[in-house]
Amino acid sequence: MTVSVPDTNPASADQDPAAIKLPRAILFDLDDTILAAGDRLEVLRLVAREFERELAPFPPDEMAQRLDDALAEFWSDPERHKTARFGIPEARRQLFADVFAATGAKQMSRDLAERIAARFTACRDQLTDFFPGARETIETLKARGVLMALVTNGGSATQRAKIERFSLAPLFDHIQIEGEHDFGKPDERAYRHAMSVLGVEAHETWMVGDNLDWEVAAPQRLGIYAIWHDAFGQGLPADSPVRPDRIIRAISELIEP
Repeated sequence: MTVSVPDTNPASADQDPAAIKLPRAILFDLDDTILAAGDRLEVLRLVAREFERELAPFPPDEMAQRLDDALAEFWSDPERHKTARFGIPEARRQLFADVFAATGAKQMSRDLAERIAARFTACRDQLTDFFPGARETIETLKARGVLMALVTNGGSATQRAKIERFSLAPLFDHIQIEGEHDFGKPDERAYRHAMSVLGVEAHETWMVGDNLDWEVAAPQRLGIYAIWHDAFGQGLPADSPVRPDRIIRAISELIEP
């Protein structure tokens, strides 16, 4: 589902794309917004099938589903998310070991869990790349004079490695990593600091990201126009109290009529 931009940003079908009204500044999330690491469950299935013999008698797809459910539950807890995101590989190893232990099967050892967790982490890193059109869109926005900040949570080493790997630094006027500050999203200081560096106010700013709490609800409370990147077409949860100002399926929609 895509919600049209309200009258503050109209663009008719025959309008010159270069004439689309853009904000002075855009704050971008990184993971699952600009960069994609593949569908988590599909990657888990691929990895589980590599270990099919060792996982027997449990079918690999069944174990992949168990692990995906456990990851979803784990990351849904705000407090766990706040602490574990600085050591994601370590958190995965422990979580996988807990899932395996819960089966009660002796062959589901901690060693096996840790090897599968390491393989999953390696596969996700290998698969990580730009969403289609994301880099080109950011380059276009930069050429049109939009000020841009990359505002990402996580540890400094992990996020800096991605920024270097994908040559992101030249695209942004400001890069802000949670691990290099005393705050991160959804702390309002994260958004205020980025806007202060760019020299803009909330009403001149868009926030773009995939997390409904961090990139929609929190910035909206400050008066920022919040755009939710629903890259996988999941749609808003039926019980979600959060209502984005706009929903997009691709970053390229930011500059499309």
